[in-house]
Amino acid sequence: MRRTVELPAIKTKPARRIGVHADHDSYKWWALSCTSLGMLLATINSGTLIIALPDLERSLHTSLLELVWVILVYMIASTVLVLSAGRLSDQFGRKQAYIGGFLVFAVASLGAGFAGNGTQLILWRILQGIGGSFLFANAAAIVTDAFPRNQLGLAMGTNTMVAAVGLVIGPVLGGALVALSWHWVFWFNVPFALGGSLWAWLVLRELTGRSDDRGFDAIGTFTFLVGLTGLVLGISKGGISGWNSPLVIGGLIAAVVLLPAFVVIERHQRAPMLDLSIFSNRLFSAAAAAAFINGLARFALMFVFVFYFQGVQGDSPILAGVKLAPLAVGMLVSSPLAGVWADRRGSRLMAVLGMLTTASGLALMTTLGRESSYLASGAFLFIVGIGSGMFNSPNTAAMMGTVAAHRRGIAAGARVLVQNTGAVISIAFVLAIVTSSVPTHILFAVFSGLANHISTAQLDPFISNMHTALWCLAAVSILGAFVAAARPSHARSQTEPVTGDVSPAPSTARQAA
Repeated sequence: MRRTVELPAIKTKPARRIGVHADHDSYKWWALSCTSLGMLLATINSGTLIIALPDLERSLHTSLLELVWVILVYMIASTVLVLSAGRLSDQFGRKQAYIGGFLVFAVASLGAGFAGNGTQLILWRILQGIGGSFLFANAAAIVTDAFPRNQLGLAMGTNTMVAAVGLVIGPVLGGALVALSWHWVFWFNVPFALGGSLWAWLVLRELTGRSDDRGFDAIGTFTFLVGLTGLVLGISKGGISGWNSPLVIGGLIAAVVLLPAFVVIERHQRAPMLDLSIFSNRLFSAAAAAAFINGLARFALMFVFVFYFQGVQGDSPILAGVKLAPLAVGMLVSSPLAGVWADRRGSRLMAVLGMLTTASGLALMTTLGRESSYLASGAFLFIVGIGSGMFNSPNTAAMMGTVAAHRRGIAAGARVLVQNTGAVISIAFVLAIVTSSVPTHILFAVFSGLANHISTAQLDPFISNMHTALWCLAAVSILGAFVAAARPSHARSQTEPVTGDVSPAPSTARQAA
């Protein structure tokens, strides 16, 4: 009888996987790397496109309004849909939603590069905004899930710092890409977005339970979309073609009727697009109001200075991109430091000082003219960047630290909604101011980057209007400082009752002022 010899079992090593388990202490840094990629993509895309606007106007023969709406439709789409994206993320998982956002952004960027006219480009930009809404809705929520409360300011500061790096790179890169062809401003995003989706698939883990609510507020979403679009269209077109246009009047009427109606609808919806109960927490609502004002005060600045550098001072796209860099460098310097300060000593004072610093920089910019030196404009942009970095990361950490884990998708969406709504309105009303009473041929020369042959006297109305817009933005920043100062000095502790089902995440709650 043959004897069977049992061989010892061969131990096979499990396949090594990139990243770590969700409960590993270093997982938070892997998650932060994913959200940082998303922030980098969004800000580089913004910077490259803004610097390319004069070239787009010449290449696609767009109208001035179409040119502005290449920027605005992306922001409107991402703003209106960010809450729905946050809700879907809470329901089906943030990892899948974040990866999907990257993929949609890649497809839309590819299509935008093939656009043959302004209308086609606007349609592709809407799709880009849909992808962007899933990135925006999940970035802050993923970071808040992964980091303990006492490191949240540092994490948000790091994200803001990475965004500032993108703002530094974007305009300079945009100038270089435009030198090849404007198409590469969009095509550059494709490998970047695909790489981001692959990285997120490899390293992200689902950390929180999923919401049982499967409702979708189609009425609320449509009402807000039409109301916000009407407001922005009315303001932006009114400054260019006059306030008596039927389209302008109709847009403003739609906004006056539908935006308040949106609030009423949301109060009575079973599964609202914007869960108003989240604003029952005074810290969250005050920080959200400050975020709205910050978007209103600062976002149009880069838009204005692209045309100031290229149109008024006659710089090339690459040089204009370099000249914009101090704004982002200021954010790069102050964001992580402000986040660390907020973790240790509270965020309220830092947010107030940030808004006041921004206001001082904006006020100083009203001294700039056609022949102003780069030393002056660069210093003023740097001051505004410092103020923005001081405000953003502490204010975001304070907002996100007050909500329960299963509602962070909605909270992150609400934060982006209010900030981007302010940003969209900022561009529209600044455009209305700078174009007011300026001859059309002067405007087209400035917005096409071809104003070298125009005399300083002819440009004076545009520069005067630019100063008026900057004074308005400075006043809005001062208002934001008062709003930031009015919020509570600390978040509620886990044991305190919280109205509206808004409770702070981790039990290690500490000062988030």
